[in-house]
Amino acid sequence: MRARTVYIVITAVILIGAAVWCAYVMKPKSGKTVVISQDGKVLYHIDLDSEKDKTIDVEYDGRKNIIEIKGGRIHMKSADCPDHICIDTGWLEDGKPIVCLPNRLVIEYEDGDIDGTAR
Repeated sequence: MRARTVYIVITAVILIGAAVWCAYVMKPKSGKTVVISQDGKVLYHIDLDSEKDKTIDVEYDGRKNIIEIKGGRIHMKSADCPDHICIDTGWLEDGKPIVCLPNRLVIEYEDGDIDGTAR
């Protein structure tokens, strides 16, 4: 009977450890550093916690995107692209990057999980 108790304790410790690890890995990121990249090249690293309200103009092939930072948040204010999906995306949220495919522009949190195909 003693060996069975040891196995139960070991299994419980492993399960608790796995639960703690999963909670750590899946917790939301606390930093608010944003990366703005175009055509795979990083243009800006911005810490939204310390950045003042402003707009950033980014040009590509004669077209312009205007990015707005306001109140510690960021979004695409306007864009010279045909579909305006990047504008309709709204404010940047965890796990949901802002992408303007025609102008090859991506706005995402620094540790974002967008794949290389979208870049």
